[in-house]
Amino acid sequence: MFLGAIQPPVVSLFSSTNNDPLRLFSVHQDTSLPADSFVHFLHDETSQPPPAPPGTLICPPLIDDYDKETAAIGYALNQTVLHIQSPTMRTTYIQCPSIYPPMRLSANIRQRSNDLGLKHPWMHLQVRNMGREWSLEVGLVDQAGRIGVLRLSTFQKQPRLLLSGPSPLLHLPLSFPQAASRPLTTWCTLSLNLPFYLRHFSSVQLSPDEGQGSEGYRPNALTQIPSGAYSHISYIRIYATCRLRRIWFDEHGSSHNVPWEFQLYGSEY
Repeated sequence: MFLGAIQPPVVSLFSSTNNDPLRLFSVHQDTSLPADSFVHFLHDETSQPPPAPPGTLICPPLIDDYDKETAAIGYALNQTVLHIQSPTMRTTYIQCPSIYPPMRLSANIRQRSNDLGLKHPWMHLQVRNMGREWSLEVGLVDQAGRIGVLRLSTFQKQPRLLLSGPSPLLHLPLSFPQAASRPLTTWCTLSLNLPFYLRHFSSVQLSPDEGQGSEGYRPNALTQIPSGAYSHISYIRIYATCRLRRIWFDEHGSSHNVPWEFQLYGSEY
């Protein structure tokens, strides 16, 4: 998509307050669970409007506060956000590019015309913890065109490296920050230095994925393990269950230099 384009220092891939936030994304839902699995825009503080019937919205987790009268202050955003929920996480997600086969490999970067193609080393997500399992995926490509899939999940307990598929998978545990006694918001900004993760696909210290036994260490005949310098990302996938405000990429990873509209704004009281 953007591999051959001139890329500015900061690129916003998704913003929930844009006119057409999901223009570059495809939306996937579990059609067997219409009441529980959906992707829906709503106001974070009021959780309105409700999803179309028969959808039943889950509520954000409650936070105990030192003063019940002010318990809601600052916890929610005074903005429209994207609500992604499902009990079957792997079937409910948004993905960019909208049409992308993440397992397709190519030895030549120029042939990867369906890659997202953003070259920035830092990726940032503004996400709200909904108290449910959550996961995200990023396809990382090295200078030789080899792809590795980075998956971060709140249910994962130990780092795992699975090499038995056509694309190696690095599965890492993810945890949200612990709630403070006087939190400003239940939202957080997750920042990932993508080149840092790329080098771990060739690590011999990570154990194979659960249920894989020693086969987790052995690449099959089609597996190409990324080991060179970072080139770009091929795709991004955000699974249920979470609320999402923005996804952006930049060169330096500093949250202090982002435009003002990238900040999180709570309600005024």
